[in-house]
Order: sequence, then structure tokens, then C-alpha cells
Amino acid sequence: MTTMTNASVREFKMPDVGEGLTEAEILKWYVQPGDTVTDGQVVCEVETAKAAVELPIPYDGVVRALHFPEGTTVDVGTSIIAVEVAGGAAPAQEEAAVAPAPAAEPEQPAEQPAARQPVLVGYGVATSSTRRRPRKQAQDPAAQQAASAVQTELNGHGAAPAAPAVPAAPAAPAAPAQRPLAKPPVRKLAKDLGVDLATVTPTGPDGVVTREDVHAAVAAAQAPQQTAPEAQPAAPAASAPAAQPAAPASYDSARETRIPVKGVRKATAAAMVGSAFTAPHVTEFVTVDVTRTMKLVEELKQDKEFAGLRVNPLLLIAKALLVAIRRNPDINASWDEAAQEIVVKHYVNLGIAAATPRGLIVPNIKDAHARTLPELAASLGELVSTAREGKTSPSAMQGGTVTITNVGVFGVDTGTPLLNPGESAILAVGAIKPQPWVHKGKVKPRQVTTLALSFDHRLVDGELGSKVLADVAAVLEQPKRLITWA
Repeated sequence: MTTMTNASVREFKMPDVGEGLTEAEILKWYVQPGDTVTDGQVVCEVETAKAAVELPIPYDGVVRALHFPEGTTVDVGTSIIAVEVAGGAAPAQEEAAVAPAPAAEPEQPAEQPAARQPVLVGYGVATSSTRRRPRKQAQDPAAQQAASAVQTELNGHGAAPAAPAVPAAPAAPAAPAQRPLAKPPVRKLAKDLGVDLATVTPTGPDGVVTREDVHAAVAAAQAPQQTAPEAQPAAPAASAPAAQPAAPASYDSARETRIPVKGVRKATAAAMVGSAFTAPHVTEFVTVDVTRTMKLVEELKQDKEFAGLRVNPLLLIAKALLVAIRRNPDINASWDEAAQEIVVKHYVNLGIAAATPRGLIVPNIKDAHARTLPELAASLGELVSTAREGKTSPSAMQGGTVTITNVGVFGVDTGTPLLNPGESAILAVGAIKPQPWVHKGKVKPRQVTTLALSFDHRLVDGELGSKVLADVAAVLEQPKRLITWA
């Protein structure tokens, strides 16, 4: 205790590095216990649902503990690293309030509920979590008596034989034990299915209860009900733990590989499901001769103004889409469900879908409509290189208004892309390849591609969507329209 007068342990919590993120996975630790750290030093790299981000420590000190290993998904607000800081006056006062006498130790949990709101990290959270369940049981006098009996005997099994205590038996182990580890969606699933998480055998990392664990518990509970519907309440509780260990071995690891869905892939899956079942999608297609555009790309590569810049067909496709949006501004909008309004954007944050080792991300070029062609080329080059390095920031993926996805790089002719949530249109670009084409009355080999435009039919009708797609195709067929339509 005396050492705390000169130094104190500070807990660094997982921050929300994006808007509304609830968790992040620790990818790599750059420090170990015993290392000295300084204010602003990067201590770890984490992956959120949007990007990989490096976290700096906000104070000087010595690392005392890393609370989670690499590969662990941690909720925002949870302490991830403890650092001993010299001269910590405030923590020393907190320690003094606890240290004077052993009698003060039982009083600390009584104060914890009030301190729980700001989420003071460390052992304080665990203590408060063990006090929550008895408070819920106190609403029912019978349940309160059962909980008191359990605490008196310090044995959850002692209350089981008594008839009045049988309904409270599942909650008895929760009084002396910690709150089961589970993410909010899993807790909601358990609540909806009527499953007590305290009775579920966790199979996730570090004892975290997964969705599969909850479903396994339901299946195990239903099995005895089919053979003995009138069984006593204790029977399902006894049979459930016996059946649950078989759940992880229900598949052959030699024939199947299971990959946890988290980080970028988890966010992408949720966003696409929401998009598919929220916005009514319409997709239109057009096949266009882009031979002149391909020639212009080669000419721009030799232009001194584009020296050192990334010049490819995507650059001119992006510019063609920006021209089409200028001519048809209502396509650059979003649907406000709460206000029942269409919000037309007077700026274009152009999203570019990028495939990365961590999954598909869609960073966007802010105010792309105001950029010159060389500036747009520079922004595209920076966007692609940053995405490949896994360094795309969360802010770069927020606020997009319209997106381009280039499926042609995989040799695909075209596709029916799903809208990014909050956007009204997305353009898919197919592979550009030689095809027989009628040009000036003769069949000749020409560079041809197929474009597909998906749009939200709540705010974009067929006429508007068709005009935008036709304008993009017209610019790519005759690139000089970049000048005449500008």
C-alpha cells in the first residue's frame, strides 16, 4: 500500500475509434509487462468493424499487465492494459479510501454501483457485476429468501432440494460467480429464447458465450422435454450440461474449417443484410465500347502532369460517374426513414470498394466532385495503397454518398452490387476485354465492358437510374464528353 503514495496503476480502456463501434479485436501488442512507455507511444494495434487502428497510450509509466492476449475481441470501455504511473495523486486517494482497515473492504462493493456508470475499469467492474443478480431477485420475496439461503450456506446445491427454492436454483451460482461473458447480441438472443447464460457452457475464447452455445443449450433443454414432458424442473438442468460439451464436436475438423466472423467481415455481413432487406434494389445494365477510353488512359500515362500518379481505367470511370452525377444530381441522395425525407447531397464522397486480407472495405474520397483529374488520380492511388496496407482509418469509410465496385479485376463480366447503407447508388464495372463490335458499319474487335448500376428504388426511379447509367456509358464511349459536359 505504501508504494501507491509514489506511484499508481492506471487502466487504459479500449476506446471507440469510430462512430458507435462497440468492440475491437487486439491484433498485436507492441509492449510487454515491464516495458517503459511514454505519452503518445503506440502500444497495440486493434481491428474494429471498419479498419485496423494503432492505439497510443496517454501517459508515461511502466507496463504492469496486458489484460487480453492477441486475437481477443474486447468491448469498448474495457480495460486492456495496466500502467504504473509515478506521482498519481488521485489514484492514491482512492487507494487510501480502501486501505485503512479490513472492515472497509466489504463497504467498497456497496459504493461500486454508483461508480459503475463511468465504468471504472479493473477489479471494480467484476465486483459490481456479482452484486447485480441479487438486486433483481430482491423484487420477488420468494426469490430473495432463496438467494439469502444460498448466501448463508455458500453452496448453490444446498438450495435445490427445497421446493420453494427450486425456481431460484439457476440464479444461485450467479451470486458468488462472475457475470457470464457474452456480447450484447448474444445476451439478447439468450433473453429472447429464455436461456439463462449462467447455465450455458461457453466455448468461445476466454470463456465467452457464443450464439452457438445458446442454441446448443436450447437444443439440450428441448431434448428431455420430448421424452419426459412432466419431468421435474431439476431434470432439464441436470441433462443440459451433459449434452452441451458435445456441441463443439458436432463437426469433423478434418473435413470442415470454421472461421470466426468478426471485425471487418462481421460488419460487412451485417451491413449487407440490412441493405438487402431495407432498400428495394433495382439493377440496370449496359454494355459499352470503351476503346477510346483505353487509348486515353495510355496517353495520360505519358502526360507529365500525371507523372508518378496511378492512371488506369478506374480513374476515367470515376470521373465519368462524377460527370453523370453533376448532370443528374438527384441520384446523389439518401433516404431518411425517421423523417420520411429524401436528402439530396450537394457533395460527392466517392466510395471505392477494396478487397483486403481482412475483408471488403469501402473507403471514400471526400468531395471528389471538386477534384481535378490529376487530384482524383492522386486520391485514388492513396486510397488503394492505404487499403492494401490495412491502414484505412474509420473516418475514411464514413459519409460515403455513392460507390464504385470494380469486379472486372477478377475477370468477371458484371454483377448486381448491393448498396452501402445510407447510399442510393452503386456502380459495378466488369472486365474490359476485346469483343466483336459493330464500329462504323463493320464488325471489328473493340475493347468492351459491361456496367451495372444498382439503386434504391424508394428515391430513384427507373428514368433517373437509366439517365445516370447512360451518361456514364456515353462518357466512356466518347471521353471528349469529359470536356464538353464539364
